[in-house]
Parts: sequence; structure tokens; C-alpha cells
Amino acid sequence: MGNIQVKNGKAFEYACLNSLYSALSPAQEVLVENTPQLETARNAYMIAPDELREDLNKAANAASRVITRLEPQLEHPDKNVPLYLSIQADAQGQVGDVRDVLCIRKQNEWEIGLSCKHNHRAVKHSRLSATIDFGKEWFGIPCSKEYYNVIIPIFEELRDIRKRSDKTAKWSEFEDKFDRFYIPVLQAFMIELQRLDRENTSVIPERLIKYLVGKNDYYKVITNNSKRTTLIEAINIGGTLNRQSEGVKSIVNVAKLRLPKRFFNVDFKRNSDTTIEVVCDEGWTVSMRIHSASSLVEPSLKFDVNLISLPNTIHAQIEPW
Repeated sequence: MGNIQVKNGKAFEYACLNSLYSALSPAQEVLVENTPQLETARNAYMIAPDELREDLNKAANAASRVITRLEPQLEHPDKNVPLYLSIQADAQGQVGDVRDVLCIRKQNEWEIGLSCKHNHRAVKHSRLSATIDFGKEWFGIPCSKEYYNVIIPIFEELRDIRKRSDKTAKWSEFEDKFDRFYIPVLQAFMIELQRLDRENTSVIPERLIKYLVGKNDYYKVITNNSKRTTLIEAINIGGTLNRQSEGVKSIVNVAKLRLPKRFFNVDFKRNSDTTIEVVCDEGWTVSMRIHSASSLVEPSLKFDVNLISLPNTIHAQIEPW
């Protein structure tokens, strides 16, 4: 992800936190935790062009309108004050917590989180290399020797190319990079994913989704500046969202999402040499595009992962602004 995208994403995190503070603080005590992450997000917000900052505010306000209607505990403290707002460190994503903005009531251990996406829907950016054991990292189950027998020579070739060129070799110099590197790596990955699934019945599809969406429940907030809309999706796998407060219930029920148990299909996307699709039961479909992530040749490749299909029970709402 480019540096500008990263800064805009951070600015959007701050806009979302600030919108919640503005909406909720007039009627209750709300404390914003002053952390380095908050300062980083605030700085990105303050240096954004005026027009972009105005759009970020509108997009964040749209999200706040929806989420406060879905979460009674935000507006009804039930004597559990103050409400704490904070921005999480990016490192939390490495341990499975993908939430960016947190809303916490410490007295009753209630919390919700927002994952803020500025003009994109990607959920994870994982790498493959000769030394990365994706089976162990993603599922807690190591990859096989057969998998490494295929991929190690591919990534060692990339390492040698990089070394011989004194780290100056560029991917643009290789017209056959898809047939030579991308396709064989993806084929090995798919074979190993299906092997892991066969040997661990009903485990791998569920763990794949948990790895991609994170271990905590949250609201995914996706702004689309060109359409001037904000999409809010309730990722409610653990069933912790939408709790009542002071006897007040949300008028909308946020369903608990069912995790998949089966892979229906694991294959290349039609007419693509870089993208595979993993189709699961319960309505989950994952798109995984492999790419270099750099113009220079490196001994690793990166996944850009999107959830292109979600269970039909998911609460998703598009709010215009």
C-alpha cells in the first residue's frame, strides 16, 4: 500500500474517532486516550488537504450515525462512565486484532471496535517465501515437506537474481514472471491449502476466515469518496456486538455470523494468472491476488486479500453523505 494511502487511512481513523467523540461527549464523559498512535493519526488528518479532510469528516459522521443506532451502550452508559476512545497500534493486527478505533467501558468490560478502510476493502497482506510457514502462521498447523520442495527453489532463484544484480533487478525485466514465478507459487499454495483441509476435516476453512477477519468482533467502516458513501459491515463472529444497555435494545438485530466448514472450490480466477478464489460454505468467498509489492525483485511475494462474498445474514448498510 502506498505511503499516501497509508496516511489517508490514518487520517480516516482519526476522523472516525473524532466523529464519535463529537456525537457522544455532549451527553456523557468521554475520554480520548492520548497515545503515539493517536498523535500519528491526528497529524495525518491535520496535513490532509481541506477538501479531503471535509470528505473524511462526512464519511466518518455517516459511520457514527449507523453505529450509534446499532450499539445502545454508546449512548446509554448505564452508569458505566467514562467512555474511552482510542486508536490501536498497527502491531495489534499482527496478532489478530484488526480493529483501528476502540470504544471501551472499563466498568463492565464492554468494548466495540472499528476497522477503518479508506477507499479499499483489503483485509490482509500476508507474504509467502521460502521460510514462511503459512500453515503454522494462519492455522497453527505446519506446511508439508512437499510444499517446501516446490517453493524453495522458486524463491531461491529470486534470491540469486537479487544477489547477482546487487539488489537492482526489477520485475519489469522479466516478461515471463507469471509463468516462471507467480503461477507455480500459487499452484503450490492451493495444493497445500487443500492438503491441509483434507488432513484436518472442517478446521481449515474456519481458521482461514478467522485469520483474515481477525479474532475480535468489529464494524468494518469503508468509505468510498467517489460515490460519497460509507459502507458499514458488522463482523460479528463471536456474538459480542449489538448488546443492549439500560434495557435499551437496538431496533436492528446484528446476527452472529456462521463460520465455514468446507471449501467448495479453490482455483484460479477466470482469465487471471495472479488471483485465486477460495469458495467456502456459509457464503464466504475469498479473493487472493499475489504480487511483488515492490518494483525490485525480492525473495518473497505478497497477497492482497479481499472478502468478495459474505454470509447473507451479515448486517451491511450503505450510508450516503
